[in-house]
Amino acid sequence: MNFQDSIKTCFNKYASFEGRASRSEYWWLALFTFLVAYIGMSLSYTLYVLIALALVVPSTAAATRRLHDTNRSGWWQLIALLPIVGIIVLIVFLAQESKPESPAAISA
Repeated sequence: MNFQDSIKTCFNKYASFEGRASRSEYWWLALFTFLVAYIGMSLSYTLYVLIALALVVPSTAAATRRLHDTNRSGWWQLIALLPIVGIIVLIVFLAQESKPESPAAISA
């Protein structure tokens, strides 16, 4: 998936916390979020806050779908609340290869 397709897909699934997201879909959105937030921050703090608020839902939804793709619950994002170690563990989870759906996930 290329950059534009990834951004389009993520904004089409703006608040969809179901399904799966490939690594490329998630990481292209992460790059887009970082770049847009950086540009907003360099222009004005108010613009940065507005951008951050606008991107929090699609970023969280994409991360949830990415975790589903590794056969984990989206609730694993909360591990990032643990100082230092939590964010490292979450990045490792988000960077892992896709795994086939487990039988339990298919029936649910």
